[in-house]
Amino acid sequence: MHTLLFLEPGHFHAALTLRVANPRIDPAIHLYARPGQERDAFLALVRSFNARDDRPTDWKVRIHESADPERALVEERRGSIVILAGRTRPKLGAIARLHAAGLHVLADKPWLTDGAALPDLEQVTASWPLAMDIMTSRHETVARLTQRIAADPEMFGELHGRANEPAIDIQSKHHLLKMVNGALLRRPSWYYDTRIQGDGLVDIQSHMVDQAQWFLGDGAGFEFERDFELDDARRWETPVPRDLFRASTGLDEFPESLEPQVDAGVLHLACNGEIRYRLRGVPVRQRAEWGQREPDGGGDVHRTTVRGEHANLTARNGPETGFRGELHVAPRDPGAGFEARLSERLATWEAEMPGLAHRPSPLGHEIIIPDATHTPHEAHFAMVLDDFLDLLDVGAWPAALAARIRARYTVLARARERCSRARG
Repeated sequence: MHTLLFLEPGHFHAALTLRVANPRIDPAIHLYARPGQERDAFLALVRSFNARDDRPTDWKVRIHESADPERALVEERRGSIVILAGRTRPKLGAIARLHAAGLHVLADKPWLTDGAALPDLEQVTASWPLAMDIMTSRHETVARLTQRIAADPEMFGELHGRANEPAIDIQSKHHLLKMVNGALLRRPSWYYDTRIQGDGLVDIQSHMVDQAQWFLGDGAGFEFERDFELDDARRWETPVPRDLFRASTGLDEFPESLEPQVDAGVLHLACNGEIRYRLRGVPVRQRAEWGQREPDGGGDVHRTTVRGEHANLTARNGPETGFRGELHVAPRDPGAGFEARLSERLATWEAEMPGLAHRPSPLGHEIIIPDATHTPHEAHFAMVLDDFLDLLDVGAWPAALAARIRARYTVLARARERCSRARG
């Protein structure tokens, strides 16, 4: 049975790894964190999992207070797995120190804010113990189906795109003020400091690079110098009025550290970004935006288009879908037995994803996904933790995974450098 250690959980993703009970994890977990809002938020979310009526958990949180939580965690060594989620800028340095101390680390994305951290990235991906980032999108049902069809040579063929119409086009819009687990999300003030959290080229973008790698085919992994060619990178701002900042953080005023980005009571947050590159020659565009407030009854907005030799795929989630994930397949040649082949493929996935079907849609054919087959985003963090435990139980770090992690954070660091040079 594994014992989990949580170090300074500054982001709610840390607690979401505990959303469901896991028979491979000791219910007694250890929290190393200084007193304050971030620790309180972690404890409150874990308590909500324990107190719910439907399949409550039974986590017993042991709190260890220290002036230096990381040092205490390493010295006391009450377990071998550390969960990290919080400030981005110091994250990779902490991962490297924990890795050097012989501890396994599961850390939320992103791992860096700029290229200065790349030497630590090389260190933590070079050898055992395991260090893995939390990439939830591979557990999302629509994304899994998109990848399955894109990997089918008969139905989809080779990826097919041009610079102005990329073969892989991934776009999303998140919101600064949002609901999580039925409650308003309270963000720490440092979340609005791009020097700590990172800007629009390094956060959500990490998920998007991972998806592009997945759709192309992970194979033996990726190397930045061999497989990536950057075409363009840009970032822009979302205005954050004082009332929005107050509602999000609980603070009445912007802290002094953010004043250089404040003008006339509005914080100008450089949280949006677009990166264009070629991955093994395949053109990719990824665009991540942040809105101010989540719409009533709404949530995050996603749209992914994957263009192939025989068909185009459109995955979308937004107002037009009632904020429910959809996948549409548009064959380039509607004849030639396409519908029969699609039905055949869906039938082969019945055991894993029961109830799949398809129907005509304005975008080709919509894959009908039963509600029971959909999994909410908040459930994916515990699934990633399960993946992590699988790798630990095997006792070996797949070389392709290490290469994939190195490549995706390197492309983000290089995109940020390119954008900074262009702006400078």
